Amino acid sequence: MLEIRCSGTPHEIGLAYGQQARTQVLGSIAFYRQLFQETCGLDWPAVRTEAERYVAPLTRLAPQHLDEIRGIAEGARVDFLDVLALNVRTEITFGLFTDDAPSSTSAGGGATNGEMPESDGCTSLSWFAAADQTDPSSTSSFSYLAQNWDWMPAQRANILILHIDHPPSSSSLPSIATVTEAGLLAKIGLNSAGVGVCLNALRCRGVDRNNLPIHLALRRALECRSRADAVRALRETGLAGSGHILVADAATGGVGLECTSRWIRELDMDGAGRVHHTNHLLLLRDDEKGVEDTMWLVDSTPRLARVKELTARQGGGQEEKEKGTESLFEVFKDEQGYPASINRRQNLPQVKTETLFTIVMDLAARRAQVTFGRPTEFTGKTLLSF
Repeated sequence: MLEIRCSGTPHEIGLAYGQQARTQVLGSIAFYRQLFQETCGLDWPAVRTEAERYVAPLTRLAPQHLDEIRGIAEGARVDFLDVLALNVRTEITFGLFTDDAPSSTSAGGGATNGEMPESDGCTSLSWFAAADQTDPSSTSSFSYLAQNWDWMPAQRANILILHIDHPPSSSSLPSIATVTEAGLLAKIGLNSAGVGVCLNALRCRGVDRNNLPIHLALRRALECRSRADAVRALRETGLAGSGHILVADAATGGVGLECTSRWIRELDMDGAGRVHHTNHLLLLRDDEKGVEDTMWLVDSTPRLARVKELTARQGGGQEEKEKGTESLFEVFKDEQGYPASINRRQNLPQVKTETLFTIVMDLAARRAQVTFGRPTEFTGKTLLSF
């Protein structure tokens, strides 16, 4: 698994990123060129035109991230809009199926709007326990954050680990470690301040290009020093498309942010300090106007029930801390409902995706274990730490 380190100005970070990951960036472009054609009927020139619509809003919302994307493009020797298109891949894949994305020969033909195959399948979890303030000897405090990332195996070769180092003496930003797709500014990971993020795809109608795209929102959250700061930052910008961002920190635990192009709603921890999520909205109101959850993954509801059942068996407090992150890793091995299970396997035509990596974070310790491949048969393991 490619692991790269970058530092400096946004452009310098991007330049180093693109130079070190050129092969993988080219691989991501090739993968999404085909996927966008199949799911949205967009050829690559049409995709670039769509990406260009985000330039003006991002110049206002995230100019430093645009500079980094320009650096990636320069380093990888590709066009700026090619890399920007990768960073709005969620908005294209999961949003334009309802937009006016052309499906005629003028846009390259291909699938008609709405023909999104069953894909994704991620399951995420945060778990928090605070130390007993009445007992100075209590050591039960922990804050764990975990998920598997399920996607199409053809993109496996283009996953990488990105480290962005911000020395405390020269920047107010924390250092970041994220497992992501080549060319994207971030996906799933943690920072040196003990803040972590996970992501679940949602397929809801609508895109607002004046807001922050999902993967730039993940990067924005990873640049924050607390869960509260991350929530505040994302509320200030809003999100361009739909997705569930699970953000947690070492001191206060996790909160689920169910995001659409119209709103962000918070899913609080349950009585055991846990937040669970799969791939459908949990906070959609019955009388909601203008937002529709397509529920395109029939296994999302049973997977949510299953991960709740498995974590309920784990205990909590000091017992869970003593078990550590290994007990959470066991949860993500579960195969109930196979192949569309928490631990997913591609089994065409029934299931299009497979678990490509699993990450379990100990935010108090500022470390994470990443395994590549299905958790029951992983092909590699990496420890991220600060």
